[in-house]
Amino acid sequence: MPIASVPVAQEAGLSRVEDIDRLAAFPLAWIGMAMAGTAAIVLGLLVDAGITVHIFTRAAVPILAWLSLTLGTAWFLRTAKTRSWQAVAEATVNCGLVSIISLMGAIATYPVAGRSRGFVDPTLERIDAGLHFHWLDWYLAVAAHPVLQVAGQLAYQSIYVSPAILLGWFAWHRRRADGRAFLAVVWLAAFLTIALFVAMPAEGPFARLWHGPVPYMPDSALWQPELIPALRHHAIHSIDLGQLRGLVSAPSFHTAAAVLYIATAWPIRQLRWPLLTLNALMLLSTPVEGTHYLADMLLGALVSAVALTGIAALRAFREASVTRSIAEQRSPLVQ
Repeated sequence: MPIASVPVAQEAGLSRVEDIDRLAAFPLAWIGMAMAGTAAIVLGLLVDAGITVHIFTRAAVPILAWLSLTLGTAWFLRTAKTRSWQAVAEATVNCGLVSIISLMGAIATYPVAGRSRGFVDPTLERIDAGLHFHWLDWYLAVAAHPVLQVAGQLAYQSIYVSPAILLGWFAWHRRRADGRAFLAVVWLAAFLTIALFVAMPAEGPFARLWHGPVPYMPDSALWQPELIPALRHHAIHSIDLGQLRGLVSAPSFHTAAAVLYIATAWPIRQLRWPLLTLNALMLLSTPVEGTHYLADMLLGALVSAVALTGIAALRAFREASVTRSIAEQRSPLVQ
């Protein structure tokens, strides 16, 4: 996701890359409106489903502490004068926003699951069979090797590492447009994932394909077949913010996240290979730890491609509008 075209912007009268980036970045008001709108939708879904979110619980302490730290630090440094502290403030607030997007997405899956009907596992299983992907073979290999279990859990839980690295990099190098575009892509990918989830709920391959004693319980466990029917029957009336469970099988958001992280890091030489490696490991861990069909992952990759393309188009339009507006303002009036 490159910043505004330097030659075009320079023709408009902007000589420094920082100036181009600052003016072409999505306004913070846009991000604020998107977040507020999302919160309103999630709240409406919760009210309609009769579900209450318990925020101040023991399990939620780490989440509340993290949000307090990020947003409190950003507020404290809002008037920072030095470049380094400004970068810390920018990175901190953006990391906090990613966390809020993730939380709202996870919470939204509960009322959305209650609106879903049936399960699409047979279709997903047929797609996997056509691709010659055998989930049970992956699971048995992991179950037989404890080192793969530990490595898989660490890789699967690394989903928040890449955003911190990328947002820190953008803030330090004064690439505000890149940072805000990244936030927009994450938000859109999460929105699309939940929108598709309501149309294609699934129990997941672990619940469908494994029978008998469980030799190894993946990170995502068996929450889909346990919670989704209960939500449909309005048997769940409250959820703990600190104990949110993954209910989305298709599309795989871990896959969508990995693809957009790799795509964002690829133009950055210093981050390309480290983040490619980290997210390749996360992708390899996703079938078992996330209990996902390969079809789920392909859908997740498609979600990421749509989100990246959509935000890139919006960003290109904004950059062109900004440079054109500046050029018109600096051009002599024609009598």
